[in-house]
Amino acid sequence: STNVVYLAHHASRYKRGQVPGTTAGFRRMWLGGLSGAGKTTIGFALEEFLVSHGIPCYSLDGDNVRHGLNKNLGFSAADREENIRRIAEVARLFADAGLVCITSFISPFSKDRQNARRIHEAAGLPFFEIFVDAPLNICESRDVKGLYKKARAGEIKGFTGIDSEYEKPESPELVLKTNLSSVSECIQQVVELLQAQNIVPRSSVQDVLELFVPENELDRVRAEAETLPCLEITELDLQWLQVLSEGWATPLTGFMREAEYLQVIHFDTLHNDGVVNLSVPIVLPVRTEDKERLGGCAALALCRAGRRVAVLRRPEFYEHRKEERCARVWGTTCARHPHIKMVMESGDWLVGGDLQVLERIKWNDGLDQYRLTPRALKQKFREMNAAALGAAKAESPGAESLQESSPRGQLSNAQQELKELWGARGWGQALLSGAQGQAKGHRVAGRRLDLPLRRKLFVVRVLEAWSRLPREVQWHCRARMVAGANFYIVGRDPAGMPHPDTQKDLYEPTQGGKVLSMAPGLTSVEIIPFRVAAYNKEKRAMDFYEHEDFDFISGTRMRKLAREGADPPEGFMAPKAWKVLTEYYQSLEK
Repeated sequence: STNVVYLAHHASRYKRGQVPGTTAGFRRMWLGGLSGAGKTTIGFALEEFLVSHGIPCYSLDGDNVRHGLNKNLGFSAADREENIRRIAEVARLFADAGLVCITSFISPFSKDRQNARRIHEAAGLPFFEIFVDAPLNICESRDVKGLYKKARAGEIKGFTGIDSEYEKPESPELVLKTNLSSVSECIQQVVELLQAQNIVPRSSVQDVLELFVPENELDRVRAEAETLPCLEITELDLQWLQVLSEGWATPLTGFMREAEYLQVIHFDTLHNDGVVNLSVPIVLPVRTEDKERLGGCAALALCRAGRRVAVLRRPEFYEHRKEERCARVWGTTCARHPHIKMVMESGDWLVGGDLQVLERIKWNDGLDQYRLTPRALKQKFREMNAAALGAAKAESPGAESLQESSPRGQLSNAQQELKELWGARGWGQALLSGAQGQAKGHRVAGRRLDLPLRRKLFVVRVLEAWSRLPREVQWHCRARMVAGANFYIVGRDPAGMPHPDTQKDLYEPTQGGKVLSMAPGLTSVEIIPFRVAAYNKEKRAMDFYEHEDFDFISGTRMRKLAREGADPPEGFMAPKAWKVLTEYYQSLEK
């Protein structure tokens, strides 16, 4: 009609793209192929992947659209053409709104797909045609709806692949062979296409960024390190070097530069082609004399006890404003706080830069076998066929109850739910019940749990619990997310951290969980509220709390019993595991 005028938006496309999520969309992926080829499976899996990485996305499926917008259309040639035209226009609006729009339609005719491409290109929107290619016999074998069987019997006329031709695309942007590749492999191929076209930032979907020197370059970099000026680092610095090198702080490429440091202490996030949750500053303090000595260097070697462990390239020195750092991170500047004391005694400057780590950090304390990297953990999970992964701290008195109540019924028989038990090193509790004690106790206690040992994995991490502040709860969660956790149980994590002077709790116990539930950038992990577990005097076992029948045994009380050699109530812990814990705490007294 000549009375219809197209009106321009007041908000620009750029501004619209800032609203839906952390990375704007403005692109369209058209998945086409035979019924049963895997279009819907890939479309929904890709949607889940992108959304979990902070990229706003929506998948439009052929069957779903025919339930609403296109429910008045059949399967004649004319109706098929109109079906594709409508969905192309709707997808254009979705993409223009700033979303990645995925469409999963058979779309058998080339001219209809070309028309969809023209609609997007005329609007200046990237269009990627992806041919989901599977042989007809494979598609028929996947025929869960029985459509091929009906078409073969003549009950359905004009069925694509049987009595109606599917016109294969001549030059699609990508071909997915779903009979040869798994769903995850197909998703990776699509993501690589989008990265190659600079559509999806590499950093926004980065899995784990390790900072080790590649094996083929190791001799060269090691030799270079011997010629570089050396900066001696502390044991604490070496622990953070391990965290960085193994990828726990992905996407950091080294110790934080000033811009990264400021983002973290002010916003608890990094803005790096999207929003990345990172709530603790990972910095390298240096003395003034070292800053003056190394200030003009293009690279320097990091040394520990005379051994060169890494190269720091393009170093950036900036002022270490210690009081401000402590106030923002810990919410107090009390000099008797152990971590604040360490900060105040450290160097007056910070140096950031890109790291090349020469080898994995080992502590040779009998626990290195439990210090798995995120990549190693993910490989372990694949080997264990783990479909869901929950994380809990092994020293928690309620850990067994949480494990026994886990929703394993959601998984098929071929899949496993995996529980990670995390031990740690760091100030807060005496080595968190002692990592060595936890390792022994894990092997003993695991045998009496309903959850088999093959579904448990004990992991020791460096610098896990260092002050229980609410922002640290985010760090706990994000580190496990990087390692593949799907669920994170959060409770009273900030509890039990007394102010060094007043002995009152530094942090309100429930606020860690509240902060975590609102924290940005944790989209690929589901937060599960902690259910309070206590000792049920009637059942003589740990159970979820009912006031009349329960006896609270906190971590503090548990450690006191262990130090005194007293036995806990029957059923609180496996006796052999309690013996390990008692021996450890009594050894500390000696």
